Amino acid sequence: MKQGRIFAAATAIGISLGATVVAETNWDMSIVWPDGNFHTQNAMKFADAVREATDGDVNITVHSGGALGIKGPEGMAAVRDGLVPIAEILLNQQVGEAPVVGIETLPYIASTTADLALLHKFFRPKLDEVAASMNQKVLYMVPWPGQAVYAPHPINTLDDLKALKIRVVDANGTHFFEALGAAPLQMPWGEVVPSLAAGTIEGVTTSSSSGVDGAFWEFTDYMSTFNWQASSNIMSVNLDAWNALELEHRTAIEELSKKLEGEFWLNSVAEDAKKIATLEENGMTVSAPSPELRADLLEMALPLWDAFRDRVPEAAPVIDAYLKARGD
Repeated sequence: MKQGRIFAAATAIGISLGATVVAETNWDMSIVWPDGNFHTQNAMKFADAVREATDGDVNITVHSGGALGIKGPEGMAAVRDGLVPIAEILLNQQVGEAPVVGIETLPYIASTTADLALLHKFFRPKLDEVAASMNQKVLYMVPWPGQAVYAPHPINTLDDLKALKIRVVDANGTHFFEALGAAPLQMPWGEVVPSLAAGTIEGVTTSSSSGVDGAFWEFTDYMSTFNWQASSNIMSVNLDAWNALELEHRTAIEELSKKLEGEFWLNSVAEDAKKIATLEENGMTVSAPSPELRADLLEMALPLWDAFRDRVPEAAPVIDAYLKARGD
């Protein structure tokens, strides 16, 4: 009898204490980039900031290099379906899920950081709608440096692109390089370096960051800073996981996400100069398109904007509002 009373009292105390203890939340984050990539570094800083802002109640473990087995194009679907509670995702690989997210990757629609920031003013609300429809929430959004062209020979005229077997990321890239006379192949990052090594592709369109990640100087000699395509990554969290957090933690994470997003944009700008220098140090010839070539590229790009409007009607109001704000 005495033991029973002691057990009951201990249980009651445990229940009382348990009611005041906040359960610790542990999230595994999927990210396909290696540890040295600036997006991965951003994600690690974000995870540390979340832990601090929630007094250790929300802990995020960053699994880099695709360690969780989720490929780039699977990112938003994986978060939607709860395969992971949070993921850092290359947005332009999600057009298969929602074609409208391909707006920012239209060739030359936003080839400067200032233009991209203006585009996001009109694009971000649409992106938030898409995310909500896929059971997730975008916490922050950060661009890559401008998309360059890596090739085994200099690209001085449109003729230098003819029949070039080049990796692209999305349908907009496919349409653009087909129009330029190249032979584009769409593939996620994990397949790029093996494809270069095997000769499946001769060139790649990607950022200076990825050029260093892939040690492209081992496969090709030239990089031209086309800056033809904007491309951003998002940090996206599953809504069920998000809503399971205490309100004060959600508020804290939203506030720090807004703060860090600005810092991460600055990291992207600094990253480009740093990685271009690394490419040159490793023997790669880096150049910019001539004014004549750039004019030719823009001329080939403009019809693709209209084609995208026709193919994805919900994108038209976003594009039109942006171009009006830009003064086009």
